[in-house]
Amino acid sequence: MPEINMVVNGRSMRAEAEPRALLSDFLREDLSLTGTHVGCDTGQCGACVVHVDGVAVKSCNMLAVEAAGCEVSTIEGQAGPDGTLNALQQAFQDHHGLQCGFCTPGMVMSAAALLKENPTPSEAEVRAHLEGNLCRCTGYHNIVKAILAASGQDVSGIAAE
Repeated sequence: MPEINMVVNGRSMRAEAEPRALLSDFLREDLSLTGTHVGCDTGQCGACVVHVDGVAVKSCNMLAVEAAGCEVSTIEGQAGPDGTLNALQQAFQDHHGLQCGFCTPGMVMSAAALLKENPTPSEAEVRAHLEGNLCRCTGYHNIVKAILAASGQDVSGIAAE
């Protein structure tokens, strides 16, 4: 089995993996980073979104060997070193952008990519960006509100759907 080296959440990591191992499985099983969730194994749900060299990818659609030598960011790397939530994570908590929590890591990682690209997106832009992420609990309203709040926008006038 090949040894795969990558920088994950700022730390150099390596492990052996089968050439056909998915990045999602490698992160969860070989690196014990279980925050990346696997919901469908087909790239439909978005629960497995991570950043590879700064680009949001669905890790169940990428082989671990494809990420060799790359910088990978997972949900575990979003909080501060002391565990303090970042602004986006805090907004999800403050605006009830999660219920069961299964989709939350992928939603946060997708939202972080959006805010990096577009620091003050409109509500329509947030909704369009999240089309590749499924949530069975929230109806998306509070997720959208949380992302807009994390971008520094006033969400007090956004009515519940």
